[in-house]
Amino acid sequence: MTPVTTPSAQSGVAYDRARELVMEYGWNSTAYQILNPGFELWFSSSRPAVVGYVRAGGRRVVGGAPIAPDADLRDVTEEFERDSRAQGLGVVYFGAEERLEALYRDTATHTAILLGAQPAWDPKDWSEIIATHSSLRAQLNRARNKDVSVSLWSSERAEHNPQLKKLLEEWLGTRGLPPLHFLVEPETLGQLKDRRVFVATRGAVPVGFLVASPIPARNGWLTEQFVRGHDAPNGTAELMIDSAVRWVAEQRANYVTLGLAPLSTRAGEMTSHSVLVRLGFRWVRAHGRRFYNFEGLDSFKAKFAPDKWEAVYALANERRFSVRSLYAIASAFTQGRPFRTVAHGLMQAVRQELRWVRS
Repeated sequence: MTPVTTPSAQSGVAYDRARELVMEYGWNSTAYQILNPGFELWFSSSRPAVVGYVRAGGRRVVGGAPIAPDADLRDVTEEFERDSRAQGLGVVYFGAEERLEALYRDTATHTAILLGAQPAWDPKDWSEIIATHSSLRAQLNRARNKDVSVSLWSSERAEHNPQLKKLLEEWLGTRGLPPLHFLVEPETLGQLKDRRVFVATRGAVPVGFLVASPIPARNGWLTEQFVRGHDAPNGTAELMIDSAVRWVAEQRANYVTLGLAPLSTRAGEMTSHSVLVRLGFRWVRAHGRRFYNFEGLDSFKAKFAPDKWEAVYALANERRFSVRSLYAIASAFTQGRPFRTVAHGLMQAVRQELRWVRS
């Protein structure tokens, strides 16, 4: 029996099978995101396992890691890579965590680079964290004093809701780049079967929302997306996170994360054997703020006093992490148009800076 690859869709036999596997074996924090639009789904021929990936730059760029029982992870990874080689494709796992990285640490067959870190908590400790940090309480009170409240909406109410879609459009309009995809897919409101949506309203008007996705094998949740509209008062994002994590604690979950803070050094420094890759990361650190406030996001997540910071990697099946693999990752996020996307972002940045000068 040969492995099966099929395009991802939000319905159908392949999607349902992948969802079952994710809900049983999804351990990586991004596991549920392989069900987003745009992913291809590969199924093992002999084990209960699925891999979600996109083809880009001569690579299969995997969302996180193979989804499989822990005991089968190495065998599934090797089967997937054999199938990829048969098609003339390399493999890059973007957003891999310790479980996969540890399998190939100090080997000659794979190499990893540190992408950043993600903060994690045991939800039962959340109330104490808030109680002991006056700055967090002040932010929450700012939003409450502006008549902001947060509630959990049903999937039926949230899916395709025009007010939430308008908030998403406003939020995307503030980004330095055109909408990205892959593991930062913005269009999550159309697929909420297992997700939870926490909506911040001011009076009766939505001003923000947070989408949380399950991490079933860790009895945990990822805050996949939090969106603020133009009219959201200060403290709205903090209030949505607080409400979501308190709900997670009520479900007796063991784990919650706010997801990757790219380029964060809180779990270590980025290392690579390739000078070009190191230079590429340095350029992003120096100039990426035109497109994305990496330092601001890192500081925002840190102020919630995480129990720990977990390393997040890109892992490639090559002796040295190559520029070609880096290009494949960029292509995965930009649907094959990394240079056009950056050029568009630069033009937006120039226009914004000109507006600042005129004002």
